[in-house]
Amino acid sequence: MDTTLLHSLSIATYNQLHKSILNKFLPDPANERQLSTTTSKQSRIYSIINKLGRKADNFSQEVREHVRLGPTITETVMGKLRLGARILQVGGVKRVFNQFFTVRQGEKLLKSSQCYLSTTSGPLAGLLFISTDKVTFCSERSMKVFSSKGEMCRIRYKVSIPLKRIKYVNQSRNVEKPTQKYIEIVTEDNFEFWFMGFLKYQKTFNYLELAISQA
Repeated sequence: MDTTLLHSLSIATYNQLHKSILNKFLPDPANERQLSTTTSKQSRIYSIINKLGRKADNFSQEVREHVRLGPTITETVMGKLRLGARILQVGGVKRVFNQFFTVRQGEKLLKSSQCYLSTTSGPLAGLLFISTDKVTFCSERSMKVFSSKGEMCRIRYKVSIPLKRIKYVNQSRNVEKPTQKYIEIVTEDNFEFWFMGFLKYQKTFNYLELAISQA
C-alpha cells in the first residue's frame, strides 16, 4: 500500500480516536450549559429553601411567644377559636374593623395582626388594626364591667389612636428574653401604648411606619 495513503489513514484514524476520547471524557458545550443551568437552578432552590426555613423559624418563635403570653394554652386556643368564629360570622377582618370602630369615608384598612396590649392587669389578647386614618386595638374577648347604675355588662376593650396624633413609634425587645419584641406607640399628649406577641412582628411595624409617613 502507498505510504502516502497509509499516512492519510493513520491521521484519519488518530483524529477519529481523538474526537471519540474528547467526546467520552469531556462534556459537550451544550451539556455544559445545561449542567450550569441546572446547578444555578439548584442553588436558587437551596437559597429559597434556606430563606423559607429561616422565616419558618422566626414565625414559630413568634407563635411560641404569642401563645406564651396567654394565661394558659387552652385559654389561648379557645380565644383564637372564638375570634376566628367571629371573623367568619361577620364576613372577614375588614368587616370586624368596620363593626368595632367608626370608619370615615375613604378610610382603608392596611393591616390587621393578632397581638397583645400591655395593661396593668397583664397582656390582653386582641386584634391590632392599621388603617390610613388610625391605629386601633380590640380585645378578643368581652370584659365584665359595671355601668354607672351598678348593672353588669360585657364590653370589648378598645383603643383608637389617630395617626396624626402619634408622636413616634419604637421597636424594642426584652434584653433578657430577645424573643419578646415590643412596639411602642407614643401620642402627642405622651400616652404610651405597648403591643407585643405579634405573629408577624416586622411586617406589622413596617405597615405602621408606612401609614404614619403617609398620614
